[in-house]
Formats: sequence, structure tokens, C-alpha cells
Amino acid sequence: MTAIYKRELKTFFTTVTGWLFIAAHICLAGLYFFAINLLSGYSNVGQSFSSILFLLLLSTPILSMRMLAEERKQKTDQLILTSPVSIGGIVAGKYLAMATVFTLPVAVMALFPLILSRYGTVPMGESYTALLAYYLFGLTCLAIGLFISSITESQIIAAVLSFALLFVGYMMSSITGLISQTGNLLTKILNAYNFTDRLDAMVEGTLNLKSVLYFVTLIIVFLFLTVQSIQKRRYQVSVKTLQIGAYSSGMIALVVAIAVFLNLGFSALPDHYTKIDVTSQKLYTLTQTTKNLVKNLSEDVTIYVINSENSQDETLQQTLKSYAELSDHIKLVYKDPVVSPDFYKDYTDSISVNSMIVESAQRFKVINYNNIYEYDYSNYSSSVSGYDAEGQLTSAIAYVTSDSTSVVYELNGHGESSLDSSFEDGVKKENVDLAELTLLTEDSVPDDANGVLILSPTNDLNAEDADKLIAYLNNGGKVLISTSYIDCFSEEMPNLTKVLSEFGLSIGDGLIVEQDNARMYQNPIYLLPNVSSDSLTNGVYGKSYDYIMMPYAQPILTKEKDGVTLTTLLTTSEKAYSKTDLNQSSDVKKTEDDAQGPFTVGVKAVKTLASGEEAQLILYSSSYLFTESANQYTMDNNLTLFTNAISTMAGESESISIPTKSMASTYATVPTASAVRYGILLMGVLPIGLLAAGIIIWIRRRKR
Repeated sequence: MTAIYKRELKTFFTTVTGWLFIAAHICLAGLYFFAINLLSGYSNVGQSFSSILFLLLLSTPILSMRMLAEERKQKTDQLILTSPVSIGGIVAGKYLAMATVFTLPVAVMALFPLILSRYGTVPMGESYTALLAYYLFGLTCLAIGLFISSITESQIIAAVLSFALLFVGYMMSSITGLISQTGNLLTKILNAYNFTDRLDAMVEGTLNLKSVLYFVTLIIVFLFLTVQSIQKRRYQVSVKTLQIGAYSSGMIALVVAIAVFLNLGFSALPDHYTKIDVTSQKLYTLTQTTKNLVKNLSEDVTIYVINSENSQDETLQQTLKSYAELSDHIKLVYKDPVVSPDFYKDYTDSISVNSMIVESAQRFKVINYNNIYEYDYSNYSSSVSGYDAEGQLTSAIAYVTSDSTSVVYELNGHGESSLDSSFEDGVKKENVDLAELTLLTEDSVPDDANGVLILSPTNDLNAEDADKLIAYLNNGGKVLISTSYIDCFSEEMPNLTKVLSEFGLSIGDGLIVEQDNARMYQNPIYLLPNVSSDSLTNGVYGKSYDYIMMPYAQPILTKEKDGVTLTTLLTTSEKAYSKTDLNQSSDVKKTEDDAQGPFTVGVKAVKTLASGEEAQLILYSSSYLFTESANQYTMDNNLTLFTNAISTMAGESESISIPTKSMASTYATVPTASAVRYGILLMGVLPIGLLAAGIIIWIRRRKR
């Protein structure tokens, strides 16, 4: 085998074929890398790799067409077949020579993510998984091309047939879709030779071991078929023709059967054993919150999907399968709108394809497909920026299996801030209804209130409003307050201060200035406070990225009060200090009069009432804490802090609000001059240099 391998490898590099193949690959791959990643700045290099998969349909037949067809035409195959080398060794040597030539440009392509990482954060897992898919597909194409080359004497016919066979496999999804949208026995058989379905998941960020096994077994099967093709010709004049032929046919059937059953057995394994989510945002991995909820289900939940199983959104389908694998109580039912056009009318007036209906014995909830993806509309175009299937499904399952709903009131009339859309969505996912509360027109806080939000009022409450809130709290109520920056808060907001004092709390004077670089973001008044362990900080505390963005915060002062338990949630470093009179001066340098930290900027106060009930007040001293402008810097940690409070108000032990997972393209900032240099190198200097080397070697060889 080694001699065959060396002979074929030498042939590739003493003719122009090998050099041309490598040069063309690097040039075209470099073109897409230059256009998509270097110029446009997309940081996922996998997009470039997936864009050039079609190149393999054209290039690999050219590389493989002469391997056995030319030997057969020139009758040199007789010399090889009579040599003391096994047929398997001959095929392996020729295949490994082609694989080596193919590996060289792939090795150059493997440098692309490293090059781009100099200019930004690159999703290495997604990029290299896409490259692995490209490499496996290329090796498969070479094995198929080698087999076709073994059954003909014409290189042209070998190239054309190889391209045709590869093209059919590449387009099989479309072919089976034309045959049947719902799927049948024929489409199942044809899908055994379907490349794109196996490639798609890997180029989108999932290391699918089922796909890896599929391509590996396909390579082995076609190499075995090549061996059998040569074996048949080797013994065609033998008296044992019938015996050898029968033996070969039986072996072919056996090997194909083993490959089929091996793939079928592996495909039957649950996806969580065979699929590894390599996306930076873990788009296809369910959170622990979902796992806890679904595994603890005690009643059956049916998820109706308004589409056929074969036509469904593949990403959504993968998520739904993950739910079904967690519990026997989850049942997936596909309702093809062609077969059952009126099914949805028992639940809603209108519905879109790929929407879902989550139903239990108690009630149901409709999830519109339009809410699964978020879009970014900019530059006169739209792109997918977020994936919210898990958030919507987990919320729906919690809703249909719960006995009641909760209401949280949002106080207004004092210049309060309104919630951004992402925070409103967080409330909805908690299955909590959000209502407005104007105490001026109410005798008291409504009896159905599970909690009250007071978000950054800029004007003080009146005395009656304060008394109504105190009465609500002393009746076992729960209130979340975030305060606006007011230099002398207690003087300017005496009535709100009165509410806080019921729990031994008050807001100190001045604005906190942080001097510890690890506890601030670019500006000393943009705090990144330390997070303490508590149910209100679940999902933030203990994470490797546990930052909370808290601009313009003030000190929270505490004092002991009978029956009140205080729990510190957020604190500054010891280097922080509180600066007063910033309205008159922008100078934040510390003076002797400035109070020294550490400061509390987030606290939970629980009062035990005479009735045995508990009242709860949660206080954060920043008006920007629960805003999208702050949340975008913390990977939704600010949002998690907020939804934990909402969950507590609703009486839940754990928040079931899962933030939308970002699918927005990340960008690398590559200077134009650097992009052009890499482009010239990859599309010009390197390919031309390789091609020139091949031509020179070929000319010298011809002159000998």
C-alpha cells in the first residue's frame, strides 16, 4: 500500500493536476473568506466554508477521474493487479494519496479562524465544526469518485458520472420534497443518500456524531465497492467466476446492510447523546431551568406543531425533540395544514405554519411562529438576531400546568420609567399579567396584586400614596423599587423614604464612584457590583460571567429594625466612594468629605408580620438597572435579576423566564489594508505560486 501511495502522490505533484487542485481550492476559499469575513466582518468563518461546499462537486471528480480509469485504459492496471499487493491495499493507497492532496488546502483553510481572531472574537467551535463537515464531505466525494473511476476506462465519463452522482446526493432534499411533502417509504429510502441534511446541522453549529458516522460509513462502503469492482475484473476470466461473483455480491450486500443498520441504530439514540452544541450562545442546548421544569412534570402535555414533520423548521424541530427526550409527559404531534386545515380553529382564529399549540388537561397556550425568532431591521434589510423557542415553550408548559395566574402592578403617576420590551417579555414568560396602578384613583393596592413595581420615580409620592403602600406591605405585600439618582434623596423624596424606613432602609447622599477597574465598565460611575448568593440572584451568582451593569447608583443605608431581615444582594468594592454635588461639578476626584465604600446597592428586606406572613421589599439604587441599554452588556444578567424578582412576587421558587438567545452575527473589525493584503495573498500570491511551481516541475519532467 505504501508503494502505491507514494507512486500516486508523486504523480499528483509531478503533473499539474495536484498543484492546480490545491491552488484552485485556496483561491476560491480565499475569495469567500475575503468577501464574507475580512471585508464584511462576519466573525463566523463557518459561513465561508459552507458557501463553498458546491466546489467539491466540481473539483473532486477531476481529482479522482484518472485514478483507476486511466490505469484501465493504458492497461497498466494489469501490472498493479499482478503485483504482491492486495486489492484493498491498492485502493487504500490511491485513496490516501487523493486525501493527502485534499488535506493540504483544508489545512490552509484551518488558518482562517486564527487570522480573523486577531481582529475580534471568533466562534471557534462553530467555525471548525463547519470545516470538519467540509472535510468529511470532501473525503466522501473522493471515495465516490474513486468508485466511479473503477467502472470505466474514460476519464471524461468518470468525471461526469461522479459529478452526477454527487449532485443527486447534494440535491436529494429538494428531490424528496418534490416527491412528497409529508414523506413516504420512497423518500425514506432516497434520504439514505442525502448529503445536505447531514451537513446543515454541522455548518449551523452542532457537532452531529450521527452525521460524522454517516460520512465515515459512506466512505468505507464506496471504498469497499471499489475493491469489489476491481476484484470482479481481476477474476473475470477465471473458472471461479461464478463463485467469486456470488461471494462478492454477498459481501457487498453484507457490508451495505451493516452500514445501514449501524446508522439506523445510532440514529435511534437520543439527540443529547449524539449532538454537541458548539455555538457560543448554546442555541440548541436546553437550560437547567427547562430541564428542572420538564423532568418534574406530573401531567401530560401535548405540543401540536402546525406543519408536517418533514417540512418543519429544522432548528425548531431540534429544540422540540430535546423537550420530548426529557420526559415521557411531553408528546409531539404534527398537524399538517394540508391534511388537517381546520385543526387550529378550536384554539385560535388564525395561525401561521410552524406555530405551536401547547395543551394540558387544564388549558392551552398558542405560540405564534412569528415570536420564535427576533429580527434586526437595519440598512434596509432584516436579519435574524434572536431565537426564543425555549423561552416561549418553557413558559407555555409552565402556564398550562399551573393552577392560577399572577398579577403584578406597575405604579405610575410619579415620573416612573416604563419597561423596555425585553423586560415586558420577561414578565410574560413568567406567566404574570402586568397591570398599571394609579394610587390617586384607588383606595388601596388591589387585593389581587401579587406585587408592585416602582421603577425609578423622579417625583415623590404623596403622603396618601405612601400610606397605601405601607398598608399593602403590612398586609404581606411584595414591592420592587428602583430609585433615580437624586443627590439629596431623603430630602427630595420624604414620602418614598418613609416607605423604605418601614424596613430600615434609606438612600444615602451622592453618586457612587468606583475606583476598582474590575468593578466598573469604562466609566467609574458605570458600576459592575459584586453579586451575593440569594434566590433573587439565581442564574447570575456563580456564573463565570456574573456581571450586573448598574450606572448612576447611590448608597443604600441600612439599620436594624425589629422583625426585619436584611439580605445584601449587590455591593461595590472597598475602593468606591460617594460623591455629592455632582450637579454643580463634573469633577469626580475623591475629597475628604466623600464617604468611603464598600456600599450596598441592592438589598432584600423581609418583615415578619404579627399574622405570621412575610412582607418583602426589594430595593436597587439605579434607574438604569432594568433597561435594555444596561442589559445588553451583561448577557441578560440584568434581565435575570429582574425576572427573579417577578418570580418571587408570583410565589414561585424559581424563575422560568428564559431570555432570547442571540443569533445576531458578531463582527470583527478588520482594517481595509489588512483585508486587502490577506486577499492578495490567498487569491493571488499563494495560488499563482503553487500553480507556477506545478508548471515548472511538469516542464522539467517533460524535458528529461
